[in-house]
Amino acid sequence: MLSTRRNLLTVVAGGAMLQSIGAVSPARAADESAQTERSVGSPDAKVVVQEFFSLTCSHCAAFAATTYPVVKSALIDTGKIRWVFQDYPLDQVALQAAQVARYLPPDRYAAFVDALLATQDRWAFARDVNRTEEIWKTAGLAGMNRATFDKAIADDGLKTWIIRQQQAFTDKWKIDSTPSFVIDGKKHVGEMNFDAFRKLVPGA
Repeated sequence: MLSTRRNLLTVVAGGAMLQSIGAVSPARAADESAQTERSVGSPDAKVVVQEFFSLTCSHCAAFAATTYPVVKSALIDTGKIRWVFQDYPLDQVALQAAQVARYLPPDRYAAFVDALLATQDRWAFARDVNRTEEIWKTAGLAGMNRATFDKAIADDGLKTWIIRQQQAFTDKWKIDSTPSFVIDGKKHVGEMNFDAFRKLVPGA
């Protein structure tokens, strides 16, 4: 099992973001549907997997590229698990990207997240680029118009909600690094291959 430790960055970034929105209330998005659950898989699945991820986490990207596709075909598409995406942005760039992702229709969300994770080098880490515009390019390809994109970026209510959710995850599950998973009520930490992941899923 390969584990990621982004703890210090999470604490620093999360604390700064929480301070920046401390006076904002209530946490209501301009489009409240952006706050609804983003998940894939049968609602009747016996096991629920929550993934806590940051769109600027390279380990999250590696998991999405190598392990998640096998998880989807073997466990999600077969009805064994329901996968719930939980935003845990490690920095302001990831937070902005998460806001945009949540403004897409739910049926486009997972594919957009995959696209952002697969192209991190282009928009998250590349030097001398306008990161907002790079996110916009991917959002446009996903079918979002510019007015909706700008609305998502400017939605302080959604930003506040994401950050407060992040703090709630930290308080409840002791999440402090990405990727982290809560599987059938138990927390597991780190990027891993499919065999390691499958062993954590009851009945898999």
